[in-house]
Amino acid sequence: MKKIKFFLLSIALAGLISCKNSTITYKDITEATGNGVIYFGGDILTMAGDTPNYAKAVWIKDGKIAYIGSLEEAKKQAPDAKLADLEGKTLMPSFIDAHSHYINSLTVSDQANVSPKPITDGKGDNVDEIIATIKQLKDKGNIPKDSLIQAYGYDDTKMPDGRLLNRDDLDKAFPDNPVIVGHISMHGAVLNSKALKRFNITKDTPTPKGGVIVRDSNGEPYGLIMETAYLPIFDNLPKPSPDQQIAWSKRGQMLYAEAGITTAHDGATKFNDLEIMKNANKANVNMIDIIAFPFIGDLKSILAKYPKKDWLKYDNHLKIGGVKITIDGSPQGKTAFFKDPYLTGSPSNKDDKNWTGELTFSQAEINAMVGMVYEMEVPLNLHANGDSAIATFLKAHEMVAKHDLGKERHVTMIHSQFVNNKQLQKYPEYKILPSFYTLHTYYFADAHIKNRGAKQAAYMSPMKDAIKLGLKPTNHTDFVVLPLNQMMVLWSSVNRISSDNVPIGQDQCVTPYQGLQAITIHPAIQYMEQATKGTLEKNKLADLVILDKNPLKEGKMKIKDIKVLQTIKEGKVIYDKNKV
Repeated sequence: MKKIKFFLLSIALAGLISCKNSTITYKDITEATGNGVIYFGGDILTMAGDTPNYAKAVWIKDGKIAYIGSLEEAKKQAPDAKLADLEGKTLMPSFIDAHSHYINSLTVSDQANVSPKPITDGKGDNVDEIIATIKQLKDKGNIPKDSLIQAYGYDDTKMPDGRLLNRDDLDKAFPDNPVIVGHISMHGAVLNSKALKRFNITKDTPTPKGGVIVRDSNGEPYGLIMETAYLPIFDNLPKPSPDQQIAWSKRGQMLYAEAGITTAHDGATKFNDLEIMKNANKANVNMIDIIAFPFIGDLKSILAKYPKKDWLKYDNHLKIGGVKITIDGSPQGKTAFFKDPYLTGSPSNKDDKNWTGELTFSQAEINAMVGMVYEMEVPLNLHANGDSAIATFLKAHEMVAKHDLGKERHVTMIHSQFVNNKQLQKYPEYKILPSFYTLHTYYFADAHIKNRGAKQAAYMSPMKDAIKLGLKPTNHTDFVVLPLNQMMVLWSSVNRISSDNVPIGQDQCVTPYQGLQAITIHPAIQYMEQATKGTLEKNKLADLVILDKNPLKEGKMKIKDIKVLQTIKEGKVIYDKNKV
């Protein structure tokens, strides 16, 4: 009898031991609480090293990676952890946003998206469609008389037969409301008469250096205002109320989470925008990390309230990461600064044969700004698109840093689109990290070919040459200029094919793995966070993304169709496609 009881007890104990790790699916996980979660049963891509490396399991506990390797060892180390079956899906480090405008994500839901195809289904393909789309917003939102109506995504390069949106179009359609339609470059907008009046833009308003005010035959502003002429308008756009700041911050961050991004960037942060971020931070609403780079023009006021000693470290998922200097405009807006003239004239005059774009600030001013940031010893982000804009910074660096040109100063050249090869070769020597924008090869290739010629357009964002030079380039969306779609970012870097199915400099195509590095580990390096982010390694943050397919095993042309299923920030699921 005793032998029978002992035998039954042994069976029961064996059953308990074998059931210690309860198996569920990744869909059932909301947070890695208790002894954590072991993910297994799919491709677990670590992104550690310069060649693809996979693990069979990863154990997540207390917001970090506690172990990564074999499933047997994971179960041995964490016998009480939940087992989450990936069901053949792909798990990898979450994406890190190398450059966007996070603050704009708070307001886009209340604006009309008038981007043309292929960004939308044609809501901004011509003037009539733009007007109709804005009217839908007005009617749906019951926007009252005299209230400002905003739209974004207007792309003048896509307008058929050169028929551009202007002041009169908006006046006719919206006689009772000020209307501002943001240019797709985010460097300007088209305003109607009521909006021009609201922002004090008149016939007598001088065009500032580095700015554009398109005028009619009588010298009156005709709607389109860009660059330095637009900055005062941007600064005086309506700000959200305290309650709106909280709600809008939540929905803005969810846009990033839906894209698999757990670290967002705000390029060119203004003082008031930083205040909004700080207020949301105090309310504990941040579900992702946010890195703000104050705009050089607001640096003094920001430093007065937020001294440098508090920078470069997170406070409740928010940190100030450095300083942003804008050197030129956008190539699609024809305000980027080039050595040779545009083939299609200026934003104001298509017959201008000498228009090369302009600097935002003078060479002397840029020299002083760069010197100030170098002296602060904080990271520097530079917006530079055209070859002459890039040359302007290189001159500033050579002057300011002439005693130690190769010191690591954590300088990132944002966009760096039309860098020439001779300039690119100076990047590793001067410790300049390029953050490229390969999405332009798809969305704006036709505009760049018309504006700059096929040869120069083909060499935009030369990621492959940068890698050959030993650089670790990043890649970005510049949201809200283009959508927060990391698989499209990857697709564009791997394929370099325009929306019209034209190859664009395919000698600069990179491998899918190199493309993934540009949105994971390389941006972690850009932000000096490679010790905690960018790869799946023990003790790093459990910032993860689960995809429906493996980008390294899917056909290259199908990469853009891969979907984000879950986004996980420090072990907590912040986005689940199955529950939306």
